Amino acid sequence: MTKPDILEETPVTMSALKDELKKIKKRDEELNFRAEKTEEYLQQFEVLKDKDAKELYKKIEDLEIPRLRPEFIVKFIDILPATQEEVKLVLQGATVTVTKENLKRIADVIKEHTAKK
Repeated sequence: MTKPDILEETPVTMSALKDELKKIKKRDEELNFRAEKTEEYLQQFEVLKDKDAKELYKKIEDLEIPRLRPEFIVKFIDILPATQEEVKLVLQGATVTVTKENLKRIADVIKEHTAKK
């Protein structure tokens, strides 16, 4: 048995994953066991539309916060923290330090984006 090589790892938002599962379901008529379980899991959450998620990703990325990696931005989009403390909780498991001002900027962008929707 061959071992596949991983060429690239990219974080994916729940909204993008939900859209991808819809495409697969339309193409194949049904999902396999793991994809079915993933779809059930995603149904439990209210996720942004893929277009809105991409727009929010771009806004957070444009803040140009040092050491803020794409996987953190994806977590912000999936969880949608509304306060500075919630943003800090999302980053708590990572070894990254973000200033209070930047935490507030992230929370403000998310709050502003979710208020429009």
